Amino acid sequence: MTELVIGDDHAVFLDALGSVLSAQGFTVTTATTVADTVRAVRKRRPDLVLIDRHFGNDDGIRAIAEVVAECNGTRILILSADGDSEAILQAMRAGASGYVHKTRDVSVLRRTIDRVLQGEVVVEAPAAPTVQPHLVKQQDAHRLAGYLTRRERQCLELLVQGQDTAAMVASLGVSAATVRTHVQSLLVKLGVHSRLEAAALAAQYGLLDEQPDRGS
Repeated sequence: MTELVIGDDHAVFLDALGSVLSAQGFTVTTATTVADTVRAVRKRRPDLVLIDRHFGNDDGIRAIAEVVAECNGTRILILSADGDSEAILQAMRAGASGYVHKTRDVSVLRRTIDRVLQGEVVVEAPAAPTVQPHLVKQQDAHRLAGYLTRRERQCLELLVQGQDTAAMVASLGVSAATVRTHVQSLLVKLGVHSRLEAAALAAQYGLLDEQPDRGS
């Protein structure tokens, strides 16, 4: 089983992402500081470290050299809301094998992890800056999820499973355009800006645990 260490100082996002990746078959260890991330690497010797660019006043890029020193067989993937090209270059020079922007969806993140583990160097960054996601509290998340139609909830469940558009088309038996319409609608209703954020929100707050009573 592939083992991951995830380092991120945003605890809610960290727990949610850990849950999503665990559900996809990874063994996941999480850490909320650079020091704890390095200690987890030393202890677990994972296949891959997924680390945020920023840890409060600390820098995840600085930790790359420490991770390499502790376990040079571990691949390193930067996951960040910072799409600055200079930061990407710094990460690669320091020894990272990939860089993924946090607005990318779960399926992109999963494919990037697989490709990096196969020895590729992968950059998934946006072409332009994006706005930060809204902070949604638990009660608000459930209230917003109540507006989802049956089809939108099905799409959300498939996003949590890491399915991309093609896989969702096969699962639901509808066209790609219909899938994209449902996904865009559920993103708007949940107040998030990417598939990854929607899946993380659903996993963190159990948005799929309740039975829907809305139509399709």
